[in-house]
Amino acid sequence: MGIIAWIVLGLAAGLIANMLIPGRRSQGLLLTCLIGIVGALLGGWVATKVFHIHSLQGFFNLSTWLTAIAGAAVLLLVYHLATSQSGRSRRTGRSRRTGTSRRTGRSRRSGWYAHR
Repeated sequence: MGIIAWIVLGLAAGLIANMLIPGRRSQGLLLTCLIGIVGALLGGWVATKVFHIHSLQGFFNLSTWLTAIAGAAVLLLVYHLATSQSGRSRRTGRSRRTGTSRRTGRSRRSGWYAHR
């Protein structure tokens, strides 16, 4: 398959894999498509090198699509796990409602607008 076919296959595989994975999606369409392209390439490489399956016969072959979707789904799961862990550590100690610090309970504002 040519590079254009890999890109199209990866775009479609990324969108299909994104629909198959439950949960809230934090990435946009562009990142989903990029992860799909990389996942399709990675899935094809793993199938060929590790499992000795030469499933990449043609664009309309079912095993090619299943391999690409599986690779994209695995990469999307890794992305979701990586971003959910880093999202928890990036939280600040600031409350959303009051603007006060969770540790001290005092407002972080100073000056004439501190009473608001």
